Amino acid sequence: MPQPELNNYPHRRKNILTGEWVLVSPNRTNRPWQGEVFSPAKNERPQYDPNCYLCPGNIRANGEVNPNYDSTFVFTNDYSSLIEDIPASTKNKNDLIVAKSEKGICRVVNFSPRHDLTLAEMKEEEIENVITTWQNEFESLASNPVINHIQIFENKGSMMGNSNPHPHCQIWAQESIPAEPAKELKQFKKYYKKYKRSILSDYLKLETKLKERIVYENSSFSVVVPFWAVWPYETLIISKRKIANILQLKNNEKKDFANALSVTTIKYDNLFQTSFPYSSGLHQAPVDGKEYKEWHFHMHFYPPLLRSASIKKFMVGYEMMAEPQRDITPELSANILRGLHLIHYNNDLNSKTLFNK
Repeated sequence: MPQPELNNYPHRRKNILTGEWVLVSPNRTNRPWQGEVFSPAKNERPQYDPNCYLCPGNIRANGEVNPNYDSTFVFTNDYSSLIEDIPASTKNKNDLIVAKSEKGICRVVNFSPRHDLTLAEMKEEEIENVITTWQNEFESLASNPVINHIQIFENKGSMMGNSNPHPHCQIWAQESIPAEPAKELKQFKKYYKKYKRSILSDYLKLETKLKERIVYENSSFSVVVPFWAVWPYETLIISKRKIANILQLKNNEKKDFANALSVTTIKYDNLFQTSFPYSSGLHQAPVDGKEYKEWHFHMHFYPPLLRSASIKKFMVGYEMMAEPQRDITPELSANILRGLHLIHYNNDLNSKTLFNK
């Protein structure tokens, strides 16, 4: 289909990372701001909250006292979804009722002692320090013989189920390779077997040539709204050099990754002048001791906001019963994100004009 038809008529797009499909219906609305628009909600928080169980020196929910940390702070989740020391067991009744035990470790990483600083308002060197912490935790967890996969992710904002507003992320390390990375691994292997190249390397070359969905790029990373995006302003950060995990980042690449994270989150906040909610996650090769030469490091951002700071895209009805569906095209989303300032609206002297001229 030529691009004009993709911009105007319903069609399905294939997610090359999972093999799944998304229905795109641009005929419903080619503009994301049709309908009612609400003013941004005030999101002012103090630098320190005495009632926050993640702030320095405060008592956590389990009674432990946080140290007076001045950088990142990592601890094992007080209410972990995965536990390392459990008995191994399985259950299988006629291949109809099937279960197996799952060992693992859940950690929490506070980005900063500041209760009010999200990634979007942190300095790039502070974000680089967060990446260093991710590397240290990844290396430590990968050395555990029980652990075969490590998922680093952030749920930002109450809209995404975040129970504590102090900026933080989580790391879940477990025995099995979870469903989403497993689907991606299957597609990585399939493409590599056929072409002897990384599927994301070839995809990024094509996107760079087309320049329709690239939001931002630096020497080491590209931020793109993927052709198959489901969420309204979904983005994918892809390393230009094929690496398997964050331990393989060179010093300049780590700086560039911090820059890409900063730009992406600033643009999100600037879109509706609000602390933009999202779920994000790093997808890295499994750590089960096998070689994954087909894997290519990338990071997903799934933000739910659609038309304003308070209008959310819900996955209901057709999305739950059939397959994902979106109204605005990824090309339009990319164009809007690309045009936004690189300066956070809280620091912009002319915050009412957030689009680049």
